[in-house]
Amino acid sequence: MAKARKSKINRTTTETDINITLNLDGKGSYKLDTGVPFLDHMLALWAKHGMFDLDIEAQGDTGIDDHHTVEDIGICLGQGMAQALGDKEGIKRYGTAFAPMDEALAMVVVDISGRSYISFDVQMPAQKVGDFDTELVEEFLRALVNNGEITLHVRLLQGRNTHHVIEAIFKGLGRAVKEAVSIDERIEGIMSTKGQL
Repeated sequence: MAKARKSKINRTTTETDINITLNLDGKGSYKLDTGVPFLDHMLALWAKHGMFDLDIEAQGDTGIDDHHTVEDIGICLGQGMAQALGDKEGIKRYGTAFAPMDEALAMVVVDISGRSYISFDVQMPAQKVGDFDTELVEEFLRALVNNGEITLHVRLLQGRNTHHVIEAIFKGLGRAVKEAVSIDERIEGIMSTKGQL
């Protein structure tokens, strides 16, 4: 029987208190209370399109702004992915998704490489979606890849509506990660000539 790929992460600082549970082999169910409604919406898309079960409870200093909360959730989610993947035995490692959302089209490419790197080639049409600062998308993703030891490339191929642009990115991220963490029974050990990721 395959080992459950689940994790629980808690991070408590003077700025945030975050609890995350993650199941990489879930059904796409989610329960999200981050204190940042737009982030809840995006993480719901990530979970649904990745088929991950995700539960997040977070409290942060959102009275200042959303930065600390968004970044720390990215840290915790990256740590949760790394914990759930363990030694990464049998995973495909790479995942690619082209995700449209009406006029927006994003390309997201993931390598569960053991090396943290992000290339984020996205010009946001607007600085805010409602109360959400759109520059926080890149901050969230950087925290995710740094703590999950992931290589991530995001390209916006087209898009005029900022909500649509960000939604395409998170849907694409869910689908790309789903492919990258999926198990291929033909892989013996680790998908690397080095023998580790």
